[in-house]
Amino acid sequence: MISETGGKTLKSPGDVLVLMKAVILLAMHGAPPRDFPKEKLVEFFGLHFRLEAMEGPGRAPMEKRLRELDRELRGWPRTAQNDPFFAASMELARLLAQESSKEVVVGFNEFCRPDLDEAFAKAVASGAEHIIVVTPMMTPGGEHAEEDIPAAIRRAGGRWPDVRIEYIWPFDQAEVAGFLARQIERADPEG
Repeated sequence: MISETGGKTLKSPGDVLVLMKAVILLAMHGAPPRDFPKEKLVEFFGLHFRLEAMEGPGRAPMEKRLRELDRELRGWPRTAQNDPFFAASMELARLLAQESSKEVVVGFNEFCRPDLDEAFAKAVASGAEHIIVVTPMMTPGGEHAEEDIPAAIRRAGGRWPDVRIEYIWPFDQAEVAGFLARQIERADPEG
């Protein structure tokens, strides 16, 4: 039986009660910062799209340059002014930690640091024995929610096989619709 109590997961295998530290990993999309050099951003996206269509020899130098640009882009200093999405992601994590009484670690699919692999490492380093992965990406069909996040979970599972990892997605579409309807009611209480 598994139940939630005060930010700890209680797991009872047989007659032994074991406290497991649960950490939430909030998987966010990420966005380029507004002040990242435009010529480098154009080069980054150009290389990305060319490599998607390219096979065979000649890829290695382009892949190397793309990795260099990706490191620079992800490592760019973030502020609320140059990356409001990053700032909003951090605020969402703060509020989720407050609501759940659990530690929340943020990881980004692209453009920002920490990436998902780094976020898993941070969660494990904090003592997580149970990592609950959640994303605000609400609808099925997206590459990040359906492919990238599960791939990062598989890598983390291989790296830390003793850590329980759960992906709380996809969401029930009726619940998503209900959430959206409640937001609409706030804007239009007269209906």
